[in-house]
This record gives sequence, structure tokens and C-alpha cells, in this order.
Amino acid sequence: MRICVFCGSSPGHDPIYREQAAALGRLLAARGIGVVYGGAHVGLMGALADAALAAGGNVIGVIPQALVDHEVAHRGLSELRVVGSMHERKALMAELSDAFVALPGGIGTFEELFEVWTWSQLGLHTKPCGVLNVRGFYDGFATFLDHVLSEGFLKPVHRAALLIEREPEALLAAMAGYQAPAVPKWIEPKSS
Repeated sequence: MRICVFCGSSPGHDPIYREQAAALGRLLAARGIGVVYGGAHVGLMGALADAALAAGGNVIGVIPQALVDHEVAHRGLSELRVVGSMHERKALMAELSDAFVALPGGIGTFEELFEVWTWSQLGLHTKPCGVLNVRGFYDGFATFLDHVLSEGFLKPVHRAALLIEREPEALLAAMAGYQAPAVPKWIEPKSS
């Protein structure tokens, strides 16, 4: 089993972000769950990878060549896969993973999370998607999603498909019990 972790290439201002990225890396390694992530040695990405590796975990990084050229690739991973574009990166990360977790991060983290969550809504995969809400980082986001739901632009089943927890253990437990929503009727193939 592998979990793809989306997170910032920056560490953030509060040390708790880095500490929780490392704690998640250690927890995944302790449970024998491999890590798939963006392949960098910097920020929360580096903290996650370093902690998982130090705890004996398996860590696969997926990084575009352009970022390797900018010298941000982590050179001590179990495996580093270099791809040609961000699109290829996301597709390969999704292919290699059984679930997805977003830690705090910026627009790249948000974009990656929204894409895999959208794929879930469309029935393109049935893998759990979760958010580790470190220090309330995603509180405003959760409130906004509830607003989107109340305004009729998000169905309850799809809102519930994004798991949000404050502690790594609670998030993994929620993901273990996850039941994917049914594939929307308009996506199911029509019988002849």
C-alpha cells in the first residue's frame, strides 16, 4: 500500500507544519505504508521524505526534469522517477498510489488535491482523499466547502468524500473505513 502525499515545498512559518509532516512520514513507515510524493528535498516535502526514510519506510519521489534542473530533487529516496511535465507527474503519482493526503501547502498542493478529488467525483478512481488539518490550516477551506454545498454546487456525497482530520492517526483510520461514492449515473455505460 502507498499513500500519495501532497504538501508544500516551503516549510511554512510555524514549526508545527514541519513537525506534522515528519510525524506523518514516521507513522506511514511504522505501518508499512509507502510514500509517494513530489520528489523534492525542500520544505514539508523534504521533512516528510526524510522522516519516512529514517524510520525505514519506502519513499518514491516523482519530479519533473525542470525541477531536477533547479536542484530541488531529493537524492536519497528509495526511488526517484523523473518525468517530463507536471501533468505526467500527477498521473504517475496517482497511478502509484492507493490513497491521497494533503498537508498544508500552497497552490500546487491545492491543485493536486482538487484534481484527484475531482477524479473521485467523476468515478475515475475509488481511492480515499484526505486532508491533514494541521493547526487548523484547512478550517477556512472546510467552511468554504460547506458554503459551496449549501449553495448547491457540491453534492453531500462528494463533500463527504474529502476526509478532513486534525491528527494523522485519525485521518488514516477514516481512510481505512472509506467507502467510495457510487459512480454517477451519467458516467455509467448504457446497456445495449
